[in-house]
Amino acid sequence: NMPFFGKSVCIINVGGTKYAFPKDVIKDFPLRRVSRLHGCASEREVLEVCDDYDRERNEFFFDRHSEAFGFIMLYVKYGKLRFVPHMCELSFYNEMIYWGLESSHLEFCCQRRLDDRMSDTYTHFIEEHHGTDDEFRTDASSNGKRDSKWLERMRRTFEEPTSSLAAQILASVSVIFVIVSMVMLCASTLPDWKTAEIEECISKCFKRAVCIGWFTAECIVRFIVSRDKCEFVRRPLNIIDLLAITPYYISVTMTVLTGENSQLQRAGVTLRVLRMMRIFWVIKLARHFLGLQTLGLTLKRCYREMVMLLVFICVAMAIFGALAQLLEHGLDLESGNEEYASIPAACWWVIISMTTVGYGDMYPITVPGRVLGGLCVVSGIVLLALPITFIYHSFVQCYHELKYRSARCTQSLSRECCHGELGVLDDTTQSV
Repeated sequence: NMPFFGKSVCIINVGGTKYAFPKDVIKDFPLRRVSRLHGCASEREVLEVCDDYDRERNEFFFDRHSEAFGFIMLYVKYGKLRFVPHMCELSFYNEMIYWGLESSHLEFCCQRRLDDRMSDTYTHFIEEHHGTDDEFRTDASSNGKRDSKWLERMRRTFEEPTSSLAAQILASVSVIFVIVSMVMLCASTLPDWKTAEIEECISKCFKRAVCIGWFTAECIVRFIVSRDKCEFVRRPLNIIDLLAITPYYISVTMTVLTGENSQLQRAGVTLRVLRMMRIFWVIKLARHFLGLQTLGLTLKRCYREMVMLLVFICVAMAIFGALAQLLEHGLDLESGNEEYASIPAACWWVIISMTTVGYGDMYPITVPGRVLGGLCVVSGIVLLALPITFIYHSFVQCYHELKYRSARCTQSLSRECCHGELGVLDDTTQSV
């Protein structure tokens, strides 16, 4: 070991804040980066652990966040690690990794915050940086890595509609096919379109041959160029794509195996349900529209608030439904309101009252029932407003984040176009 450990005390300077420790404490210090100092045999090894070292004062300098290290020292002292207030969870997590801690050292509430933050933001930037690193490495690689660069460009073209001009054209074509397919599906249910010849001709010539073929080819190409095939299969949008495409192939398979014509197939309840599953193609628009992406990300982040909202509604339905059934029907079984004959029927009245919809199909006729109805409406407004406030703020935050990412992709596309134009000008100048 180095001679400075012959001194009784060594000083750790983190962002200007100094901590003095005896040499015996340094050896078995809970933070791995600090304990590694004891095993350093040269000043070069010391500088691999810290940013600078003063031999005279036996002081080690770490250019890190001093407040974050203060909270980490509280963990060393008391055994509980929490986030620094008003500090990004990812920044604090980077400090934890630097000092040798893991996410499991955090308290449970902070672990949950970190998991949500990483799943929503950190994963995106990791993939983005990996994509940049891959492009940088492929510039100086051989033919094998040129193939990986080509696959990466194909992946970005199909997965990121704003990554290039080709991706924008591909996304536009996909949106057109989705819209046309939805129009055809809706029109096929109109009474004037029940003529078998017209419906069969349009269905075979356009929808089946073109739309299904396009969606199938798009899904296969995206699967081939994806980095992780298992992760591709687990993504919700890809599952929806599969559910939208599968009914067509099931119908074709049953036609081949059973010999039934399409008119008989449409008479079957199961096949009619599968046919209507093509409405899931509308969700494919989420790949190309910021609003739908914002909605999906908001629901993902606010699932706890959504569960809270559901619990509020269920509790209110149980309470008001039982009281409404009692006041409207239970107290007078002979001349009571038959629409409130059971608690489940009363629960339907509760849900349409709490949401202030009020279809008018059932309503209380007794004075106590009407008073209860007023309380039900007022409590519904209050209970629904409480979690919706959090959902609203999360929606605004998600919208700004996705808008910022889209702006970054647009700027990247603009730079690529400018570089391409400059390259053409350079080639023209050289040829002249």
